[in-house]
Amino acid sequence: MRTLPLVVVIPTKNEAENIVPAVRSVIDHVQHVVVVDSDSTDDTRALAKAEGAEVVPYTWDGGYPKKKQWCLEHVRPETAWVLFLDGDEMLSDALLAELRRIFGGATGGRRVRPAAFDIPLAYWFAGRRLRHGHTIVKRALLDRTRCRFPEPDDLAAPGMGEQEGHYQPLADPVVRLGAPLEHRDRDPVRTWFARHNRYSDWEAWLECHPEVREQIRRAKTRQGRLFHRAPLKPLVSFAYAYVYKRGFLDGRAGLDYAVAMSLYRWQIGLKARELRSRAG
Repeated sequence: MRTLPLVVVIPTKNEAENIVPAVRSVIDHVQHVVVVDSDSTDDTRALAKAEGAEVVPYTWDGGYPKKKQWCLEHVRPETAWVLFLDGDEMLSDALLAELRRIFGGATGGRRVRPAAFDIPLAYWFAGRRLRHGHTIVKRALLDRTRCRFPEPDDLAAPGMGEQEGHYQPLADPVVRLGAPLEHRDRDPVRTWFARHNRYSDWEAWLECHPEVREQIRRAKTRQGRLFHRAPLKPLVSFAYAYVYKRGFLDGRAGLDYAVAMSLYRWQIGLKARELRSRAG
């Protein structure tokens, strides 16, 4: 079967628990699989190579471009279409079939009209798959010749480092796919909390720098822009995930996730108030 005209880029740092399923889900289906690794201290690189992926080292210089934009500029530039996977993500069979319908004739000279595709996530939390209580969509499939990540003035902010923040690459037009990426983190749940503790540092810093916050708001999805302006975010977050999106149908996992996201929003508000108090 002909491979898809894509390069799959997997940015990693210490993803030994997850990287093998991620690479295996794509290695036989696309032209290139490249793991871009930031000085992992575990077996991420060796495991990725053993599965047939190309491994490229990456060290952030503290400025722009950050990691994903750097990948767009430097990783297999001869292939226009890039699919970003996290180290704990896998292509579902349904998504692979959808990609074959879109790109099946692209190598024959037919150009794919959209500049990017938004892909929903099949999200796992604390070892359980959530089927209702979340709406997570990633602009993960990009024509690098027509897309670019924004460069907001957030280099002084804590929490993100080499990663682009919670905003989307700029592209037009964008189409949403129907089939999901499987986002299944095999690390213990404490790593989720540690990661979101860092993210809340960044979000709180933005709350205290409204001009940068506005730059980032413009680079979010419509849903993200609406939530950006919502009051009482911890309560809105819980009600949205657990009631409106029917997270209660996911059982205990749905409740745990809704509470965790509500606490994340509470952290942001509390940290922002602390920053304002110290500045005043």
